Amino acid sequence: MTCGSAVKLVNIKYNARLHSHDVKYGSGSGQQSVTGQPAKDDVNSYWIIKGPHGKDCLRGTAIKCGATIRLMHAATESHLHSHHFPSPLSHNKEVSCFGGKDKGDHLDNWMVVCNTNRKYWMRDEQIRLKHVELASYLHLTGDVFGRPINGQYEISGYHATERGNLWKAAVGPCYINVLH
Repeated sequence: MTCGSAVKLVNIKYNARLHSHDVKYGSGSGQQSVTGQPAKDDVNSYWIIKGPHGKDCLRGTAIKCGATIRLMHAATESHLHSHHFPSPLSHNKEVSCFGGKDKGDHLDNWMVVCNTNRKYWMRDEQIRLKHVELASYLHLTGDVFGRPINGQYEISGYHATERGNLWKAAVGPCYINVLH
């Protein structure tokens, strides 16, 4: 995988894509919700790989295992984010989207944890994304929302490794010109 790639991340356990849309949480942070979307063709499941907060990432640069990245939601240009608010259904750590194309903070940083001893994150490889500050893993809980995001899975930050926090890139590398 490379900086600037547009990817869909698929959860291995539930075969759902990491997804967001301009629907705010009704509790916790009140920020833009992040869910797992079972539909394969939803345009709100594209994410752009960027460098960590405060650092640019040259488009086309390979992402090393152990590297810190941010994921920017392609449609809303906000960043995958986590903090100490409890997630709405499982009460793990809430995962949301925050900021904008050129805005965000250190809570947008995620480490790429590879499941092999390769040097770089490969497209078909199963990985985990570990929140740099909170040490929790991007996790699909299996809990399903009702209205207004009926049928979508909760995404949260979870403290331990398990199959619900394994992901792989379903599409990419495809570049979208969002980096300077």
